[in-house]
Amino acid sequence: MLSALLEPARNDSPLWLPDLRDAFLKDPAARPLLFRLTLHDGTQRDFPCAVPRWETEEEHRFAEDYLHACVYNILAANSGRELRLFFDRKDAGLCALCDGLDEAFQLRETVRHGYGKVISIAGRIAKSYGGAPFRFAFSDLSEYVPLPETAAERPAPLDEKLRGLCRGAAGLRLCGIDVGGTDIKLAASCGERLVCTKEFDWNPAAYATAEEITGPILLLTRLMCACLAAEDAALPEPIRASLAQALQKDAPPDLIRSAVGTAESFLGERCRVLDGVGLSFPDIVIGDRILGGETPKTGGMRRNMSIDYETAFARISELKSELLALCREGGRVRITNDGSMAAFTAAVELAHSADAARLAGGVLAHSLGTDLGTGWIKADGSIPALPLELYDLILDLGSFRSRAYPPEDLRSTRNENSGLVGARRYMGQAAAYRLAQKLDPSLLEGFTVWDGDRLCIATSPQDLRKPCLEHLMQRAEEGAPPACQIFLGIGANLAVTAREMEYLLHPGVKLCFLFGRFVKRPGVFRLLDEGFRGCVGDRLLIPSDENLAMTPLMQALAERPDVTVAQFGQAVGAIYFALT
Repeated sequence: MLSALLEPARNDSPLWLPDLRDAFLKDPAARPLLFRLTLHDGTQRDFPCAVPRWETEEEHRFAEDYLHACVYNILAANSGRELRLFFDRKDAGLCALCDGLDEAFQLRETVRHGYGKVISIAGRIAKSYGGAPFRFAFSDLSEYVPLPETAAERPAPLDEKLRGLCRGAAGLRLCGIDVGGTDIKLAASCGERLVCTKEFDWNPAAYATAEEITGPILLLTRLMCACLAAEDAALPEPIRASLAQALQKDAPPDLIRSAVGTAESFLGERCRVLDGVGLSFPDIVIGDRILGGETPKTGGMRRNMSIDYETAFARISELKSELLALCREGGRVRITNDGSMAAFTAAVELAHSADAARLAGGVLAHSLGTDLGTGWIKADGSIPALPLELYDLILDLGSFRSRAYPPEDLRSTRNENSGLVGARRYMGQAAAYRLAQKLDPSLLEGFTVWDGDRLCIATSPQDLRKPCLEHLMQRAEEGAPPACQIFLGIGANLAVTAREMEYLLHPGVKLCFLFGRFVKRPGVFRLLDEGFRGCVGDRLLIPSDENLAMTPLMQALAERPDVTVAQFGQAVGAIYFALT
């Protein structure tokens, strides 16, 4: 079987992990294997698997890659404190593969790369639970006993719960923050009135210290405080004008800092008006604490040899306490992952629509922009306390030519943060660049530069990442066939992710919302949807655009001429999330 699979992979064709797993599970000659994951809270989950037989050294390496990918994806989605493998312990070949997991995932190392990143994440989460370090364990297949079935609970109607949450915003001053890889978006409200919005471009992956990441978030929150306080204060016109300037998209940090400082000096304690802050952050968030630390956003910090990374990252983990200091007494701060915020935002809006009954099974959401964010709201309204780091999932074990490029090369299928072949190179901004180069390099003319032998999108003297993506989306909406094929392909790749997510998490949800830059263009969404439905026909993709604006604040956002729901929807959703 493996020899037939490897030939197209050598010709740069993909070998999708869900297809491989299904094929190996059906192959009577494959070696049966079961994973039992013990989560950080002590609950357990089982995952069926099978490892193919090999004959050549190349096939042996492929079987090893396959096993590593299966393990990596389970931990990237769920994390955990132990992964037990059940298999025939008399099978010397499979024993050798499994015995190599400790080394491959670098359990005994302190600085990890590649597969080891999920072990570092597990360690940070374990520390927050007060648990022990992660470990692999092995048992013979004969010792396997299925986990007992648990009775399904019938939660209270989710739509009623979410509508009640929004009613709670009456009379409150709230701030929602959507932190992304290339920008931060904020929205501030007073009751059902949207007072202001702010977009701020940044590049956190290049920052070497925690303060460079937390500093802009705190400064922009102070700007929102000042603007809210100005609603009830007789500010001198120069101060009011400087705040208006600071809200402009291209306002430089020094101008924002000066405007905020002047307003705070005049207003004093009156600036502490916030009743709550909701924050969407692109990393693992459990219990309002940012715990991952292995995303591209902190890559600059990880490369900074002059700091202790764990100590520095802990300051980001405690961002909640710094935001609380900007709130009035009794204020609250709620933080979640960007994908979870997307799912929450979609669920809140749907709860206020005529289709609220669709919420019965929960909601999935993806945010397509710089990266792929994934969120899941369960039927009871809770957000699972899981990493859900699907942007880093290994989906393709083929495409040998593309995976040979270094991760920094836009032609590569390997993620910069892990060095592994990851989902972010199949969806989101990086996927658009890679597919453009593969399908029609002329689409990238004027946007690329060579860094040695690496082909990259230029980031200096001007950052062309956003303009390049806008160009590709524009060409797709104009009907240029190669550009259309880019977004059809990304939609199909999203379907592969949905299949892998079903295996890893069993969400049982058929409703999936899309947020992010790709969605703000209707023509691009139609292409994504067409590519997705061609591979997963039983699930519904819904664009999070102006048609989703049902709550008072989202309707106010939709009416603004200078912004879109696709861009600022999660910032408004974060306002409501502050009340959870």
